[in-house]
This record gives sequence, structure tokens and C-alpha cells, in this order.
Amino acid sequence: MVGNSNRVEDFSCHENTTTNATANANETAIKVSIDVAMPPPPLEVHRVCLPPKKTTLQKLKHRLSEIFFPDDPLYRFKNQTPGRKFLLALQFLFPIFQWAPEYNLKLFRSDIVSGLTIASLAIPQGISYAKLANLPPIIGLYSSFVPPLVYSVLGSSRHLGVGPVSIASLVMGSMLSESVSYTEDPILYLKLAFTATFFAGLFQASLGILRLGFVIDFMSKATLLGFMAGAAVIVSLQQLKGLLGIVHFTGKMQFVPVMTSVFNHTNEWSWQTIVMGFSFLVFLLTARHISMRKPKLFWVSAAAPLTSVILSTLLVFCIKSKAHGISFIGHLPKGLNPPSANMLYFSASHLALAIKTGIITGILALTEGVAVGRTFAALKNYQVDGNKEMMAIGLMNMAGSCTSCYVTTGSFSRSAVNYNAGAQTAVSNIVMAAAVLVTLLFLMPLFYYTPNVILGAIIITAVIGLIDYQGAYRLWKVDKLDFVACLCSFFGVLFISVPLGLAIAVCISIFKILLHVTRPNTVVLGNIPGTGIYQSLSRYTETLRVPSFLILAIESPIYFANSTYLQERILRWIREEEEWISAANGSLLKCVILDMTAVTAIDTSGIETVGELRKMMAKRSIELVLANPVASVMEKLHQSKTLESFGLSSLYLTVAEAVEDISSTWKAQP
Repeated sequence: MVGNSNRVEDFSCHENTTTNATANANETAIKVSIDVAMPPPPLEVHRVCLPPKKTTLQKLKHRLSEIFFPDDPLYRFKNQTPGRKFLLALQFLFPIFQWAPEYNLKLFRSDIVSGLTIASLAIPQGISYAKLANLPPIIGLYSSFVPPLVYSVLGSSRHLGVGPVSIASLVMGSMLSESVSYTEDPILYLKLAFTATFFAGLFQASLGILRLGFVIDFMSKATLLGFMAGAAVIVSLQQLKGLLGIVHFTGKMQFVPVMTSVFNHTNEWSWQTIVMGFSFLVFLLTARHISMRKPKLFWVSAAAPLTSVILSTLLVFCIKSKAHGISFIGHLPKGLNPPSANMLYFSASHLALAIKTGIITGILALTEGVAVGRTFAALKNYQVDGNKEMMAIGLMNMAGSCTSCYVTTGSFSRSAVNYNAGAQTAVSNIVMAAAVLVTLLFLMPLFYYTPNVILGAIIITAVIGLIDYQGAYRLWKVDKLDFVACLCSFFGVLFISVPLGLAIAVCISIFKILLHVTRPNTVVLGNIPGTGIYQSLSRYTETLRVPSFLILAIESPIYFANSTYLQERILRWIREEEEWISAANGSLLKCVILDMTAVTAIDTSGIETVGELRKMMAKRSIELVLANPVASVMEKLHQSKTLESFGLSSLYLTVAEAVEDISSTWKAQP
């Protein structure tokens, strides 16, 4: 095919051409027929240009900038004095210097109320979640003291409530317990927990420093939803040990062994424990329901755990001589966090376990912390820097591993209470830490008679919110593949194990990505009569086929992973189109137009595929035309000399221009 004579074989654009159609619009009389609308004016064919030339270094710099610095974090340093740059750098590294100069008494009043409110939730949660990780309860309180202080200096969220979380606690406990038992070797277990926390922090901080936060995006929301729901069910079932008063209980985390253990030890069930446990469980669930129905009463669910601890402790203390069936915590040491840097354990025999546990719990902690921080930042219209959050959470956990803490992050329940209580800055975390400090120094003996059954009830109430059945229903309605991924993750955790369930979740997420990449969508386009608009024939009923043309839209980059598939699928579209033409006695297929608007990238395999398609079409006397190739695709086609075989006569800015120009050429031919 030869295009219009005014199209020259030059891929560079040195000047813009102007159209005479606009200038003469007012001079043209438009005649409108009542029955038949006049066709649109002929389209001018625009030149398809190459992008501006750049050196290899400029291209590499631009590409790396787009990958690692999409938010351009250094923009604030441009055109600033050295002194101002130093201050901005200080604020960038330590966000506390941004809001501290403007802090006032009014803000402090709000922060002290919210800090004390989340402290009432953090103290019982800290004790409970430590038991979930098979750690001594005091470790949970230690983890609610140092990490919030570190985060208040480094973190960029104003509402994130920092402390232990159920998912990370569960995963750490289940992974470490597979190799080491706390009851048999408590010192080694503690060493591995602190070492895993250190590696979790190191991994998190590294992701932030290297700006590799996109790694956590491989955990899709669908698989996370299933994973958290499965973990919540397992965690809840594990608490039957405390709610029923069972002494000899399985340490496994699968559904079948847990339920088998429950019914194999019915002789150990204690009616006193059952009555107390389920009574307080109903109380906690009722308080949670009230706060969910009426958000202004958030303090009801926030105060319920501490209220339950106080009431149950008083009850056990009053009847201790008769409470033979109710076990309680016992002695908890007073005092600040003891140093644990000397307990970091790098022995080759257990190093792999510590690293693996640290990385997995670190990913889970980051996923929850960053998501929660961004959620509440959006509600208050401010921005949370994901990479800075990763650095803050990572350094917080590294500091925690040296001060007898285990993995911590931003907790959704604490953050929700913090937000609803009116927190204004990270000072609320400092107030919470101060309340925990007072507890550690003076109030520990008061927890001696706290029954273990209450801790189980608190855990169940906390994790039950992770079962998002409405979210699963939305997945079913919107994306069946996401729903299947959610179910696989859920049942993997429930019936196999928590770590393997998480691995299944990650594998399904990666499989979904590969499926979309290797099997991209292609659509046959048709024209909406009377317009220059081309849309999917299957989507819009008013669209019509253009005689002698097959117009295909490719809705994906063309890579080595999908180039063969695309070639086969395009040839199939051509075969099906020819069969349709034969059945309808239509015009012979003369031209295939590939709409490349959505082809954002192409590699060498993709370029070869396009070249092969052109040769195959030429042998069948069918023209292959490209419409609207983006700059990067155009550049690579030019560098590979593929454009030379196509020429400008086979490149168009839009599908409409391609159809108009090619049709006029056919009409001009004798």
C-alpha cells in the first residue's frame, strides 16, 4: 500500500502542521437531512513521530527514576539555600521536626486523651498477643513501650497506633514452634524470636532505603483477605484451650488437629472457665458491635478489654481459694525492658529459620502498617510516604529486637481507636508508651490473678474482625479468579499450615500476574456510525464492522512471555474474520489494523512477532497497519529497523485516520 502523497518517509517531527478545516469551519454551510445525517468531514492524516532523542544515560536515569522515585522525594530541595536544605533533610529523615515546632497545648489535650484511650486497649492486647506468639506475656508489654517511642520520631503517620498485631504474632509463633518449643527450651525460643524481629526490621528498613516497597504489592488484597480470615479462624479455635480450660492441648495450627484435641480432652473441660470465658466473650463482642453501629461510642470497645481484665482479675482474686478450674497468669516481673542485644542468635543451625520467620512476619507487618497508615491519612487529607514508613517500622523493630520486643507495626484496631479518640500527632503514641511505662514500673503485681481465659476472649474479639465475608462476596461478584485465590488462601491456612497458607497466597498472586501477562486481552473493534470512534464489537451493539478491515486492539505490553500467544491469537482472529466474511458474502479482508494504544512497552521478542506478522500478512495479500504506537514502542521499532519495513504509510495516529486514508487510497487505485 502507498499512503497519501503528502506523507513523507520521515519519522522525526520538526514542526506542527495546521489544519485548514478549522479555519474554514465558519465558511462552510452544513446541510442537515431529516432522515440521514451527513457523514463527518474527512480526517486529516497526522504524522506519527518518534520521541525526542535521549542518550543512553538519560534513558537509564529516567527509567530508574520512574521505578524507584515515582513521587520525586527530592523536589523540595530544588532552588534552596544550604541551610534550608539541611533543615528540609532533617525534617525528611525525622518527621517529628515537621510538626513539633507548631505543637501546642490544644493539640496535646487531644493527644493525651487518645493516648490514654489506646493504652487501655494496648495493655491487654500486648499481653494477649504475646501468648499468641508463644512468648511470655511481659514481652507483649515491652513491645508496647519502646517501638511506639521510636515510631513517634521516625514515622510520618499522625494516627498509626503502634504495637504487636495478631497476624504477625500468630505467624511468628507457628513458624518458630515447628522447630523449637518454648516450654522445652524457653531461652532458645526467646533468642530466635528476637533474632527474627531483628531480621524483620532489617528487611523492612532495606525495602524503604532502597525504595523497593513494590515488593509487598505481590500480596494481593484477595489473597490477603483469605489468609487473614483463615488465620483468624485458626487463632479463634486455638483459644478454645483457654475458654474450655484444657491443659493438654495440641501445638499444631491446623483445623483438624485443633478440633481433634478439643474433643479428645473433654474430661479436662472446666465449667467455671467455660462460664467465665463465654460470659466475657459475649460482653466483648457486644461492646464491639455497639462501637461498629455507632462510631461515636468507639470508647466502648476500646475500654472493654481493660474492663474485662480488671473485672475478671478481681473475681478470681475474690474466689481464689475456690477457683481450682481457672488458671491465671501468675507473676510478671516489674521494670523496664531489659536489653536483649546479647540474645540475638546467629548460629548456623537456626539462622535460616530466624531469617525466614523475620522476612515473612516483616512483610505481613509492613502490609498492615502501611495500609492502615494510608487509610487514616486519606481520611484526614494528608500524605504518608510508604518508603519512609518502611524505614520507620524497620528501625523500630531493629531497636525493639535489642530491647526485648518482638515484631510490631501499626495495628488497625489501635489506629482506629486513636483516630476516633481525636489524635492529632504521633504524641498519642508517646502518651500510650508512658502509660505502659507506669504499668511496667508499678502495676505488674495487679495482673497476677488475671485469668488466661480472658486473654483468649480478647484475642477472639480482636481477630474476628479479620473475617471479612462481605469482602469475599464482593470478590465473587466482581472477579471470580480473585475469589478462587481468596478461597485457596483461606483453606490453605485452615487445613495445611499458616506459613504454607501464606506461601499459597503469594503463589496465587504471582500466578494471577503471570496469567494476565501471558494471556493478554485482544478485542475486535468496529465503528460507531457517523463518528470516528472505534469500540469493541462485543461491548457496543451499535458498532459496525468496517468492510475489508479487521481492527484489533491489544490491551497489554508485548513481551517474550506473551508474544507467541498474541501471534497465534491474531492469526485466529483473522481466520474467524475470513470465515465470517465467507458466510456473510462480505468484502474480502484486505487490511488488519493493530490498535496499539494500550501497548505500553515492547521487547525484542515482541518486535520479532510484529515483523513476522507483517511478512505472513504480506504473503496473503493482507496489509498490516499499526495505529497509535506509544513513544517507547515507536523508539524500539525504529532502533530495530522494523519501521523501515513498515514505513510511514503503515503508521497512523488513530484508527479512524488509518481507515480513512487506506480507504481513499483503495478508491484512487484504478
